[in-house]
Amino acid sequence: MKSNSLVRLLAIAVLSAPTLGLATDADAGLAVVRTLGTVNGQALACSEMGVAARARQLMLAHAPKTPRFGAAYEEATNEAFNAQTGSGKPCANATELAARINELALRLGETLPVAPRQ
Repeated sequence: MKSNSLVRLLAIAVLSAPTLGLATDADAGLAVVRTLGTVNGQALACSEMGVAARARQLMLAHAPKTPRFGAAYEEATNEAFNAQTGSGKPCANATELAARINELALRLGETLPVAPRQ
């Protein structure tokens, strides 16, 4: 009896391992997408349309086309936009926002690499 239980436990562990890795990867990717949305919202609030366009391009190139990722990006964009416009604080300059987008591009490349076209 014990050997059957051990075999089942090992089988479950082996079969679950890839799924656990995917969940961790998805969570890491989701965090980067949220940060991308935050920078996008700040750029939109500050009329830095070039930075906002780059954020959108990165989102489309890297993020999985799922409601979860889309919602995370949109929510972070809206929250950052509202926070910037409601704060009365001066906007970050275009150079600073572009540097943040470039750093996020690297993180996206590591976390959510672009799938090769077939």
